[in-house]
Amino acid sequence: METKMIEQILSRKNLLQAMYKVQKNHGSAGVDHMPVCKLSELLSIDKGELTAKVRSGQYLPQPILGVAIPKGEGKTRLLGIPTVTDRLLQQAVLHVITARFEYEFSDSSFGFRPKRSVGQAVLKAQGYINKGYQYIVDIDLKTFFDEVDHCYLLQLLYRKIKCCETLRLIRKWLRSPIQINGKLVKRRKGVPQGSPLSPLLSNIMLHELDRELERQGLRFVRYADDFSTYVKTKATARKVGNNIFKFLKKKLKLTINREKSGIRRPVHFTCLGFGFVPTYKKGERGKYQLVVSEKSWRNLKQKLKTITRKTTPMSFDERIEKMGEVQRGWINAFRMASIQNKLVELDGWLRNRLRYCIWHHWKKPERKRKNLIRLGVEQGQAYQWSRSRMGGWRIAQSPILGTTITIDRLKTRGYIPLQELYNQVKPSTVLFPMT
Repeated sequence: METKMIEQILSRKNLLQAMYKVQKNHGSAGVDHMPVCKLSELLSIDKGELTAKVRSGQYLPQPILGVAIPKGEGKTRLLGIPTVTDRLLQQAVLHVITARFEYEFSDSSFGFRPKRSVGQAVLKAQGYINKGYQYIVDIDLKTFFDEVDHCYLLQLLYRKIKCCETLRLIRKWLRSPIQINGKLVKRRKGVPQGSPLSPLLSNIMLHELDRELERQGLRFVRYADDFSTYVKTKATARKVGNNIFKFLKKKLKLTINREKSGIRRPVHFTCLGFGFVPTYKKGERGKYQLVVSEKSWRNLKQKLKTITRKTTPMSFDERIEKMGEVQRGWINAFRMASIQNKLVELDGWLRNRLRYCIWHHWKKPERKRKNLIRLGVEQGQAYQWSRSRMGGWRIAQSPILGTTITIDRLKTRGYIPLQELYNQVKPSTVLFPMT
């Protein structure tokens, strides 16, 4: 049965499912510049040749395209983009081998797994904290995806995959060089972020850590390479932290980022963008409620600031559409926390940003004067404001635009206040976490 795995991978049904998945994810082209829309043509014309090469072991993956993407706080992360053909085959492999590993993964692992989410992970962390496990061993892995040991990972894969052709194919993907700024760089360790297989391979690797923590009877939460352990005393936390450090270094050959790791108390701990603050409700002494971390608020504000920057080449309707996408995604992710008061505050700032964009778009004084008159401003006042030497941002916050470019007028152009958007967005399904 095991030796037929490659046939399951290359079956027509599985390849079609993989193609639809890759097309649905869109994504950029790789080093061969082939777009996702060409996949159907590839399967209809070259499917036989492609599958024959994979079966015989002659298939050679193309290099990965390395692209630096913003990580926040001025840092970047290297994203590896395989070619569309490689993404198709990786997705086909993923469909077949996932079931071999998924059933044995830990209940405390939530990243990149079916029917599991960030919300479940955060609720489980909150549950541990509210049960008195308030010394948290917070571990940050230093460039985890760049440090994965290929030999050890292939050994873990071999436990469940006995098909030589499949293992050979995965090994070739692991060893594919990455193209950075036009130059090919050899890879002897690491799993590039951006390929369909990366999330599963990272979970297979870190499942060994999960097993070790479960063997020690510890309470923990892991989402991909973000994980934290919960204990009741500081002495226990120190002991656990040292044991984890030794296991990661000696067994998995991974490095801990000491600057970002440490023993935390709930008020100084963030989990996947959420923070924890004491609740002062009667009968809930020592309990903590969820809030959004300051970093998550800053990230949202920065994204909205980029969209509403006056020099960003967008029409007003495009700005509104982009804003809606960002806002809906963010609200859906963080609606478990108390965010409504801050949304109202952010909304006022955002409306002024939009007014500033409109004022800047009017450009010439005479056009400003005419538009103010159309909005109901008296002619003399419209003339004065159109010739004002005040900066655009000050005018955007002034009563002249606040009383003319009103919330109702912005709504007619598609703008939805954040508070109303909060009430509209349906919460994503968050299953109660297993305890």
